[in-house]
Amino acid sequence: MNFNVTQITRINQQDFVFTDKSNLTFPIPPLASAQFYRNQGVLTLKICATVYINSKDSAAPSVGTLIENDTNIEIYFDYNWDESTPDTYDVWYIEVDYISDTVNNIKTVTSYLRNLDPETSRGTTTGVNG
Repeated sequence: MNFNVTQITRINQQDFVFTDKSNLTFPIPPLASAQFYRNQGVLTLKICATVYINSKDSAAPSVGTLIENDTNIEIYFDYNWDESTPDTYDVWYIEVDYISDTVNNIKTVTSYLRNLDPETSRGTTTGVNG
């Protein structure tokens, strides 16, 4: 199994603010999509995610772990959060290419935004288009 982070980019110019915070859970789970494509003939799963990180301390997140379990991939986007509820966010776009001998078996991707200290996470599951 092999993954390559092809992009981690902050996509907002000004601080992002949610207009209604009443139904938000923290950390905010990633918004993700996944799709198969062929990269130089090799079947590859492209995972794209948008994550929201406190703009007061917005270091780029990293891809910490990617685990293949039967028909599901778990991917963890790691960051350090100060545990206070942010008023404003930076929006980060992350793109990962994944290949393995069994990549064609993948049906879902569960992506997590994981705080490293203390370790907490929130996740979402998305189907694979292909």
